[in-house]
Amino acid sequence: MLERRVVVVVYAGAMALDVTGPIEVFDTANRLLGPSGARYRTEFVSADAPLVRMSSGMVLQASPLEAGQGPIDTLLVPGGWSLANALGDHALVSWIGRAAARARRVASVCGGSFLLAEAGLLDGRRATTHWAYSEAMACRYPEVTVDAEPIFVWDGPFVTSAGVSTGIDMALALVEADHGSALALETARFLVLFLKRHGGQSQYSAVLDAQLADHPPIRTAQEWILDNLDGPLPVAEIARQANMSQRNFARVFRREVGSTPGQYVEQTRIARARELLETTDLTTSQIAARCGFAATETFFRSFGRTLGLTPKEYRHRFQVMSPSGLIDRHHERKGSPA
Repeated sequence: MLERRVVVVVYAGAMALDVTGPIEVFDTANRLLGPSGARYRTEFVSADAPLVRMSSGMVLQASPLEAGQGPIDTLLVPGGWSLANALGDHALVSWIGRAAARARRVASVCGGSFLLAEAGLLDGRRATTHWAYSEAMACRYPEVTVDAEPIFVWDGPFVTSAGVSTGIDMALALVEADHGSALALETARFLVLFLKRHGGQSQYSAVLDAQLADHPPIRTAQEWILDNLDGPLPVAEIARQANMSQRNFARVFRREVGSTPGQYVEQTRIARARELLETTDLTTSQIAARCGFAATETFFRSFGRTLGLTPKEYRHRFQVMSPSGLIDRHHERKGSPA
């Protein structure tokens, strides 16, 4: 295989990052590939060709849908503010269904999974979408098993990802499947991204400040920490999860992660607290409990030492939009997906 053809279906009002995030991953992988690697060739097709205005105002040049004929390696479908209009475009939905039959795999970002489901492609399969619209998707498409937790779900040839930025995680997983973990990791590092946000990681607990290790026992311990962050997490118990002695675990953990287990736990608790402050209305005491701080005062001291702000100050600065930027917290939209 000399190249992998990626066809991106765009429409007026689509979310720009749903499109540009994954294709920047593919482009960077191309630049890092050796001469013998199968490069990605990206094409944009649209019923609104030749110039398609994204929801942010960015204009993308695309070819008509007919230009997407022939074999496709990866069909990519984004979401966006105008998704309700796209769902009502029967010609577009029908084209996606036919194109999927010619594709080795089909991927969606955020609300793009609605378009796949509308085309009947996800019936009997497991899929995800942005957490805010998972109930709407489950109600609209009862034949689809909607899982609101993971950042992306891979079921057969279909890969669906959650909120906008998770399209980047999904694209890195596709690169890893195509070319191996070494290139995917190099791509992530070059883009200053986090490769190891695995698909099963919860949308609600995507800890972006911590890279999972390549060493399997240490990675297992880190994942266990993420799943049990509301508990005390003594080092002896973490070491037991890695099936290692406490002394050897501490030595290997520091070598692989760059910090002690205790430092890593504190960093991860703070990262989770930041997410909850940004995306929920939980009280600081509730957040402290969910993040495993034994007392609210301990949480305040740790948070201030790490960020130089109180939790209240942090929330005031950063609690404006949802993580994906899709929901205005002061004028939350009901009903149809964005």
